[in-house]
Amino acid sequence: MSVVRQLETQFGLNNVDLHVGLSQDQLFHRAIEHDRGRVRPDGPDDEQKAYPTALGNAGPLVYYTDPSCTGRPVQDTFAVAWPEIEDEMWWKPDFKKFDPDHFEALLPRVVQHLNDRNSTLYVTDVFCGADPEMARPYRFVGEYATHAYFCNIMFPKKVRDDADRETEGWTLLNVPSFRCDPERDGTLSERAVIVDVRNRVGLVLGRADYCGVNKKTMFTVMNFVLPKDDLLPMHCSANVGQDGDSAILFGLSGTGKTTLSADPQRELIGDDEHVWGLHGITNFEDGCYAKLIDLNKEAEPVIAAALSLPGTLIENVPPLPGQAIEETHPQDLDLMDGSVTENTRFAYPLLANPNVAEGASGPHPRTIVLLTADAFGVLPPISILTEEEVMYHFVTGFTSKLAGTEVGVTEPQATFSACFGAPFMSHKPSVYAELLAIEMERHETRCVLLNTGWSGGAYGTGSRISIGHTRLLLNAALHGELDHEETELHPVFNLRMPKHCPGVPTEILNPRNTWDDAEAYDAAALKLRDMFRENYEAKGFAELGIKSVM
Repeated sequence: MSVVRQLETQFGLNNVDLHVGLSQDQLFHRAIEHDRGRVRPDGPDDEQKAYPTALGNAGPLVYYTDPSCTGRPVQDTFAVAWPEIEDEMWWKPDFKKFDPDHFEALLPRVVQHLNDRNSTLYVTDVFCGADPEMARPYRFVGEYATHAYFCNIMFPKKVRDDADRETEGWTLLNVPSFRCDPERDGTLSERAVIVDVRNRVGLVLGRADYCGVNKKTMFTVMNFVLPKDDLLPMHCSANVGQDGDSAILFGLSGTGKTTLSADPQRELIGDDEHVWGLHGITNFEDGCYAKLIDLNKEAEPVIAAALSLPGTLIENVPPLPGQAIEETHPQDLDLMDGSVTENTRFAYPLLANPNVAEGASGPHPRTIVLLTADAFGVLPPISILTEEEVMYHFVTGFTSKLAGTEVGVTEPQATFSACFGAPFMSHKPSVYAELLAIEMERHETRCVLLNTGWSGGAYGTGSRISIGHTRLLLNAALHGELDHEETELHPVFNLRMPKHCPGVPTEILNPRNTWDDAEAYDAAALKLRDMFRENYEAKGFAELGIKSVM
């Protein structure tokens, strides 16, 4: 059955202009010629959204989102609360219940809107996952050629045949021109991102045209689907050494997840979304979606070089003053300019990175690294975790945000994100923690908590743990050099701290030794411990079977 017939049968799309499987070059030109919408806060809905640079189609496509959606619209993200999955889903403020009756009326209304307008829709068929055994067919259908172009960058193609699309495949329908009516449609605003697990459909409506929505919606889907097959989806980076010693690095923004996974002595599996399955670790994706704001080109030469490549996408980087994007070389763009958003982005192929593991896959990991950036300056730079501690710190997902510039904000802020990616975790955190524990025991995987934050005091007083020392600690963990090292127990956090690590000053391994005022350290440590305890109680982790370890 043709794609046209499939979409007519699935949705009733019978009066639309479908462009199926266009090349990246074709999508590049279609995006420039036809993608129209709002790009300024008070601007019209018919302005150009996508542009070439001075390199033309030999360089990146530059795209501007609606100014109200320069990141994921978390307050407008839902899943249909069908009775058979209502108790399974982890409902939370950034993943809310959507009434089934409203959804069953909304989807036909969207389809009618497209048919009435004789809409042009772009269709691209890709996969979620690089491993043929676990990959799920993903069909993008949307009004913007840019979004199809983005999906072709970010997701694997031709992983296997898609004969199981009818039973296993997912379709994302992205319709920026449709405006939701909250009273009629049951939404909270004129836009919505809705996951329908029963029918394997994602629906993106209204001013939700940030490219990352097309990626993270499918990650949320995979986080629900894969655990049912005893597969563990993970928000992490991963790499593999020359001896086949794979490693997983979990961490929130600012902890060093991407930087530390890029190691010339190890092959990169991926930098964001993976699955731990029967044969090891596999990347969900075929591309990278990097932040561009304040990019240091010398420190990030791979991203810097990729900015000039064809088949890439720059998102929300402003034009230079007095110079059209079409006349600007991508290397001349001001990556420090956050006037559109601080969340400027760049999508580029995974293979733009040197030293990528074959098939974006690796064997079962020998080491798991839970990354944190403690700006309070009280956690050890590295701790060796037991199985119970792994589950606790995995569902806690701690890091800290730095003191900002607002009046009265004078100290770091604790951030807790379960499984290091709470917004995308559609099952309750214990589901992922239990799968992690099973896989770790099965494959005798070690785990460390690696702190890339501050030492000798909190942010503003102490100093950031040097990247050199962090690399030495990480390498020691990866090579098993800490497995039998003598440890001491932290009296507040109950963490086992190694007493020695090759090349690392012994005095920094116990953070209390680095503070001039030991009593001030003790007070700060107790304060952070209490934050952990409050988060544990607030999230109800005890009821989910997670044991408190501090």
